[in-house]
Amino acid sequence: MSNFLFPIKTKIKDRSTSPELLGTHKRIHSNKHPYFRLVVGLFLASTFICIGSAAQGQKKQRVQYVNTLQGTNSSFELTHGNTYPTTALPFGMHTWTPQTGNNGDGWKYQYTKHTIRGFQQAHQCSSWTNDYAVFSLMPVIDSLALNENDRATGFSHKNEIAKPNYYKVTLDNHITTEMSPTTRGVHLRFSFPKGHPAYLVLDGYTGLSGIKINPDGRTLTGFVNNGRGFQKGWKSYFIAKLDQPVLKYGTWENRHNTKNPGQKSAEGKGVGAYLQFAPGTTVQIKVASSYISSDQAALNLERELGQDKSLEDTKKRAADVWNRHLATISVSGGSEADLATFYSCYFRASLFSRKFYEIDRNGKAYYFSPYDGKIHYGYIFTDTGFWDTFRAQFPLNALLYPTQQGRYTAELLEAQKQCGWLPSWSFPNEQGSMIGNHAISLLADAWAKGIHSFDPKQALDAYYHESNNKGPWGPANGRDGYKYYNSLGYVPYPEVREATAKTLEYAYDDFCAYMLAKATGQTRYEKIFAAKMFNYRHVYNPVTEFMQGKDAKGQWSKNFDPVEWGGPYTEGNAWHWVWSVFHDIKGLIHLIGGDTAFCSKLDAVFTAKNDVKVGSYGGMIHEMKEMIVANMGQYAHGNQPIQHMAYLYCYAGQPWKTQQHVREIMRRMYNSTENGYPGDEDQGQTSSWYVLSAMGFYSVCPGTNQYVIGSPLFKKTTLRLENGKRFTVVAKNNDSGHVYIAKATLNGKPFTKNYITNQQIMAGGKLVLEMSSTPDKHRGTKQEDRPFSVSATKIIQ
Repeated sequence: MSNFLFPIKTKIKDRSTSPELLGTHKRIHSNKHPYFRLVVGLFLASTFICIGSAAQGQKKQRVQYVNTLQGTNSSFELTHGNTYPTTALPFGMHTWTPQTGNNGDGWKYQYTKHTIRGFQQAHQCSSWTNDYAVFSLMPVIDSLALNENDRATGFSHKNEIAKPNYYKVTLDNHITTEMSPTTRGVHLRFSFPKGHPAYLVLDGYTGLSGIKINPDGRTLTGFVNNGRGFQKGWKSYFIAKLDQPVLKYGTWENRHNTKNPGQKSAEGKGVGAYLQFAPGTTVQIKVASSYISSDQAALNLERELGQDKSLEDTKKRAADVWNRHLATISVSGGSEADLATFYSCYFRASLFSRKFYEIDRNGKAYYFSPYDGKIHYGYIFTDTGFWDTFRAQFPLNALLYPTQQGRYTAELLEAQKQCGWLPSWSFPNEQGSMIGNHAISLLADAWAKGIHSFDPKQALDAYYHESNNKGPWGPANGRDGYKYYNSLGYVPYPEVREATAKTLEYAYDDFCAYMLAKATGQTRYEKIFAAKMFNYRHVYNPVTEFMQGKDAKGQWSKNFDPVEWGGPYTEGNAWHWVWSVFHDIKGLIHLIGGDTAFCSKLDAVFTAKNDVKVGSYGGMIHEMKEMIVANMGQYAHGNQPIQHMAYLYCYAGQPWKTQQHVREIMRRMYNSTENGYPGDEDQGQTSSWYVLSAMGFYSVCPGTNQYVIGSPLFKKTTLRLENGKRFTVVAKNNDSGHVYIAKATLNGKPFTKNYITNQQIMAGGKLVLEMSSTPDKHRGTKQEDRPFSVSATKIIQ
């Protein structure tokens, strides 16, 4: 069964950058303040980049700019990313990480913790979501400590190296652990100190697990089944091959900490294994996993790690993959800190969505479906929530990896056939978390950018079903409150929770369906959704000048306060949600009272008092604290609803304010340290905002082919596009004091527009900007220079 019903228009090659045959040649969602800088260690190597500090004249590997500890200083009360030090390849099926938290604890790794209790196979999107297919390995010495608390060992960050291709830590007991990744596996090395009995403990985590020990063959095989909501028959099969002899062995289980010396196999809740080696042993272990079978796990191991004689081989191979991947965006003319922040963010943006497919013996992609529990041929990706990622992470992927994005959009429709619904939040089974029906955003955005890998009629049929039904899972599975929305033109509050936010996102999704229908000649759907995409108007209160809760009788919610969170809004307040009309900013400008009034209201976001009323949340949630700590008025970059807002001046004749604000946000909200984000990183979304903005543009309205121009961070940025062409942004005189665009040319011709199209970028060429310390208040102010708004187009009624 083919996942490609139509060829992708642009001439492209498959360059997902993490080779399949390596070795063979929220959730309950949600998300920062000025941070201190981390000095990142840099190493000479084979793939080079010229550093912004050209005076040193050195050349470094891009991968060495990445700090995978970025964002790890997070807690329930306040987050700086909610990340863990991921050791993985781009879009890899599995990642590996040190574990400081208890089994099952969402806080997998916290920078403030002082002990490590295991090294995990991990897939967790954020601390607010469950992990799955987890097991861990932990080296111990002297006595055999099995329980996760007993075996936890102290460590210091000064003895830790955290890069995408290599993690290393020397524990306080002098055991050194090293890890280097492949797409579906990892190469580990445990170096035990001399004179101490040496043990390795495999922990089966929180669910059902099975283990078989083959001491003569020096292998461990088994499976784990942990996570939630999986189809019957789902398991993650693993195989581990050791290069050193095993002296003693046994199985154990982590519920009651019982052990069975000499036992070679066991199955049950929390079952694991332990091995004993000679004192002072250095043991290398190659591990791979499969969701399909134990045979496929062995095939994955052989393909991805079979030729690597030592961890250094895997480490170098992984570095090469990352350097090629990161070289897709080449930047220069920035500080050391800017380079570290940019490539750390680009790394994090390159982890999602994760591959869930594997390659059979004949080289064909296939997968175990989390939707119907069957094996299918084709591609599947997982671990993403569209409420976050439709905004920037998927548009970034569509620009840089159109082949992969084509596979992804085709798979959305395969998933819909398998479970009856379009995905909205998968890890990897469908959860339906958050709000909106944003699969249609991905589909419409791909089509607008020339990625035609799916049948648009099938996509619109699926979305029509989605928008007129409610599924069995969370609020984003189908459409919560759809009957009200269809009859009233809005979702009423308090009849439906978060109703105003849902109205705004439904209207945007209906716009996306309208655009896909219009582009593909689906006149019936074009008319249906043309009538709905302006429904945002029904929840705008001209008296308060905010989007506001309205009940089924048409009465506005009483005692309105724009700083009050929750109620009719999702993880925010009226200051955040008034801007969520991505597709019709011109229409929003008209509602607010024209360009001047609109820009004044934008200004007020940054100057309003930094107050919070907890509203229906009943207490301070971390997003509230993060907005207060950021100290930028009511601007709350740590959560998604307002992340596009700084670009909206470009729609109202004051683009220089966009240029100033986006540079300020980049400067204040991001760095490469453990405090590197202004809130939850959210499956690459917050990182993708930075990556796009640092390049000089942002995807305000996915579903169109436009990126709105801001202010690039670097003097030169070059995109190496999948079609073989290059697009370069040159920002002359650019530095922290020259953030305003004075002049621009595109391929040598004067360029005044506040947007650039995907097609212009994909054609290759050069955008040259002359940056200034003072704003030019005339450039880019004409109507024809403004980005897309649907009310400025001709609409079939």
